[in-house]
Amino acid sequence: MPGSGDIGAVWLTIRLAASVMLILLVIGTPIAWWLARTRSRLKGIIGAVVALPLVLPPTVLGFYLLLALGPQGPVGRLTQSLGLGVLPFTFAGLVIASVFYSLPFAVQPLQNAFEAIGERPLEVAATLGAGPLDTFFTVALPLARSGYLTAAILCFAHTVGEFGVVLMIGGNIPDKTRVISVQIYDHVEALEYAQAHWLAGGMLAFSFLVLLALYGFNPRRSNDAR
Repeated sequence: MPGSGDIGAVWLTIRLAASVMLILLVIGTPIAWWLARTRSRLKGIIGAVVALPLVLPPTVLGFYLLLALGPQGPVGRLTQSLGLGVLPFTFAGLVIASVFYSLPFAVQPLQNAFEAIGERPLEVAATLGAGPLDTFFTVALPLARSGYLTAAILCFAHTVGEFGVVLMIGGNIPDKTRVISVQIYDHVEALEYAQAHWLAGGMLAFSFLVLLALYGFNPRRSNDAR
């Protein structure tokens, strides 16, 4: 049966995943909109930077974030000067690291959704007197709702499954930075396979439900399949 440490890790992971998902939907929207609409030469560079976590080993990203957020790093110096201390080995540090690591899982579905809208609905809104902001909120956002559903599910699920980045930035502090993936690793390292099975089995079921939601309930994917 799951112990108190397992339950604490589950709740911490859910809290982390929900926080990262909400932040990324806000941050990812303007980035995705710009990438979908711009003709700038910087589009390729910005797109590559956003997608970098897809190919970069998590420990590499975690290492450089640790340097940047640490006491000698630029961000660490800033947070210390503001009286906030340093972010590594804190929940806030986990959130920041997870936002970087899951960024492409928010931006790419949103970018694809915005690109799929096309020019005509936006041009029609403009001819009816709608300004850029009105057009975005009344036309683009409703038409991109399937992209937001995909982005939300992927961001949440990807954050739940993180290991390398959260271990580098958060360490292994019970009830503060020890998430599910780290808890499973601890159980396996201690040869506590029964406890590891509970958490690993839950992760397996969760992963299946995520895929079921993406491929079964996403309106755009269902329409494309038909």
